[in-house]
Amino acid sequence: MALLSRRSYAYSKMEREDPEEAKHRLAQFLIYKALEKADPRARQSCFRVRVSKLKIKMGRRLKRLRKTMLLTMSAAKRGLYKQVSNRFKRLVRGGQTMVIR
Repeated sequence: MALLSRRSYAYSKMEREDPEEAKHRLAQFLIYKALEKADPRARQSCFRVRVSKLKIKMGRRLKRLRKTMLLTMSAAKRGLYKQVSNRFKRLVRGGQTMVIR
């Protein structure tokens, strides 16, 4: 029994491989590796293009938003300045005085 259990785990002798088959197998392996390398790069570059387009789109939107904010802020400043200057002019000129009864 001990002989059978040892033989089941023993290595079997391999026949010599044909050199043409070895070259063919190596060529197949190298082709597979080249295709494997090329595949993720194509996906990655497509992803990079999408990200760069998205960045451009976001940049344009942010630029537009900043311009509109600056315009509204400057308009608000102008309006506030007008109000303050008008009130100051009234005070200095001695415009209408309020009478409390």
